[in-house]
Amino acid sequence: MLNSNYPPKRGFTSSEFEIRLIKAHRIMHKHQLDVLLLTMPANIRYFSGFDTQFLHSPTRPWFLVIPFGEEPIAVIPEIGKSVMQSTWIKDISTWHSPNPKDDGISLLSSIINGKNGKNNRVGAELGREMSLRMPLIDFNILKTKTNAEIVDGTPAIWEVRMTKTEAEITHINHICKITSQAYNDLPNFLRIGETEKDAADKLKMDIIRRGADTIPYMPVVSGENGISQIISGPSDRVLSNGDVLFIDTGSTYDGYFCDFDRNFAIGKVSDTVSKTYELLWKATEAGINAAIPGATTGDIWKEMNKVIESQVTIRNNVGRLGHGLGLQLTEPPSHTFNGKTKILKNMVLTIEPGIEYLPGKTMVHEENIFISDDGPVLLTIRAQKELPTIN
Repeated sequence: MLNSNYPPKRGFTSSEFEIRLIKAHRIMHKHQLDVLLLTMPANIRYFSGFDTQFLHSPTRPWFLVIPFGEEPIAVIPEIGKSVMQSTWIKDISTWHSPNPKDDGISLLSSIINGKNGKNNRVGAELGREMSLRMPLIDFNILKTKTNAEIVDGTPAIWEVRMTKTEAEITHINHICKITSQAYNDLPNFLRIGETEKDAADKLKMDIIRRGADTIPYMPVVSGENGISQIISGPSDRVLSNGDVLFIDTGSTYDGYFCDFDRNFAIGKVSDTVSKTYELLWKATEAGINAAIPGATTGDIWKEMNKVIESQVTIRNNVGRLGHGLGLQLTEPPSHTFNGKTKILKNMVLTIEPGIEYLPGKTMVHEENIFISDDGPVLLTIRAQKELPTIN
């Protein structure tokens, strides 16, 4: 399953989607849902395989209806019909869009009303880390046209998606491995005197050359003796002796993300920076080792925090220390101090301790793992135990 000598084939078989659908039906029954109504691109792709860059346009809404015990029904603008026909979805209804007066709402409501079940409940993307990709005005109209009650389907949707199939894990493993290799090679191509943008460009080109499809996310931050934040894009700042360079990336292969960072010393850095790096490496190790089936996200947080707080001059300044990963850069669950989510086999997680080690100076480590029967398995190639240097 984790063989990365060759890329896994892009796309998934019909049997893969059938596995996902059977799981969804079981969980829908548990949550007393007759229908799932999906609008988010990641959710539609998860159940259908439908993928198009055209989804970057917000003009048209797209719907996937999953009735309990039945195959999904695509309810989409006519412009997307031929692409949807190339997926495993057989039942496709379309309308001419954009149509501001009725952009698919009458068609969608009639299909939902034809699938009413004993619970009279439709689950929609109304909760945390979900979003309705349709106008709120149209959603309110849909509620008046739909015979069933529309409720929050978020818990059911995430229960389906939080544990991954073998095929999903293979995809994530592949993007993690090629990105790890690119990170490891960066010191061979980057030099003091180049800029943050140079670092980003060289790393992006290497990741793409190794087989990634897209790089939607790559913060690059540098600073003398450390950095103050970890979310901005690269600037023209020149890398100088004594700097710390931080790079994070969410690169993708066939829609699936990796999400992990690396830190680099530019020339010679202070002992404080080096010791902080080593401390975070140990905290990451503790978090990885704690990620076993049956533990909770709070248990993982506490094991990392225990290592961090063993250094009385250093404090934890991050609300969570990792999260889920898959078709989205960040997914549930979150590793928080009071997290109650159980760690289950086939979850894919980031382990991400972070600290403020000097006033205004922060550092973060991150690795990606999946949970096997025997415990955590690294998907990324583990960061060096000592801070790597760029000269």
